[in-house]
Amino acid sequence: MSAKIKDVAAAAGVSVATVSRALGSGPVSAALRQRVEEAAKQLGYRPNLSARRLRSQHTQTVGLIVSDIRNPFFTAVSRAVEDAAYQAGMRVILCNTDENPDKEAMYLRLMEEERVSGVIFSPTRDTARRLRPDAYDFPVVMIDRAGPAGQADAVVLDNRLAARQLVEHLVAQGYRHIGGLFGNTSSTGAERHAGFEAALAAHGLAGEGRFIAPTAEAAEAVVTQWLAEEQRPDALIASNGLLLLGALRALQRAGLSSPHDLALAGFDNEVWTGLVGNGLTVIEQPVYEIGRTAMEMLLSRLDDPGLSIRSVVLAGRLLVRGSTSPHPSA
Repeated sequence: MSAKIKDVAAAAGVSVATVSRALGSGPVSAALRQRVEEAAKQLGYRPNLSARRLRSQHTQTVGLIVSDIRNPFFTAVSRAVEDAAYQAGMRVILCNTDENPDKEAMYLRLMEEERVSGVIFSPTRDTARRLRPDAYDFPVVMIDRAGPAGQADAVVLDNRLAARQLVEHLVAQGYRHIGGLFGNTSSTGAERHAGFEAALAAHGLAGEGRFIAPTAEAAEAVVTQWLAEEQRPDALIASNGLLLLGALRALQRAGLSSPHDLALAGFDNEVWTGLVGNGLTVIEQPVYEIGRTAMEMLLSRLDDPGLSIRSVVLAGRLLVRGSTSPHPSA
């Protein structure tokens, strides 16, 4: 079996992106380039010529299509992709879709017109279901949201597990009426809702999950209404950082605080989440690793188009802060 780029990376003790840089025209030191070249020679590695031709016919450019650049999660992921692309001697075209399938289709057409080498994409649920990556002359790696199994390479969080961790934590703190806000456009929101429901069921609890547009404005409006209801929750989980921000705004506008009036927990460890009161409990996602891994998967796919479809599932980290201190009755 012939050596692959990942074998050279392992032998040289560097990343796949670094190997691509060193064997191409990317910026690396002379010593590093020599180390990689020696590892390639020892393993008998020969770069995939068809992939190299593909790159030369294209523009050494990667398309990055994200659903909402205002979401700090995608800002951080975009930075990681750009860093890894630069190290590989490639450029990035960034497109923002606003969770709009029509814009997604438009930008995929743009990627064809721009003759990009590959695309990293966070699709809406509808687009992910319909997408056929083999219809394009470039590989696609999905981030944050995955389509049907075996459809395309993907890097995602273990969303069900992360949502279960939040529910388990709240239950352990004495909360029993737990509500949830979930984005209604992506597989991510659906998966986090599934984990939320499963954890509640395991404790014999009946929480309430509401699917809404994944924006701070939508969350603020829904939580404002929720707070006015007689049977409002005593704890609330928000499935992304923007929803968490909107929920906090609704609390503040109502003159309420967390956790005294409503325990709050959610996703994404943004700077501001540690500055509110005694801090907000969140699931910290490995955002930089998500972007870097997606770019390395894309480079591997360009080097060896025959690779099996892969899905990398990463774990989040629960950061417990004051917004979920024990319930007064606990």
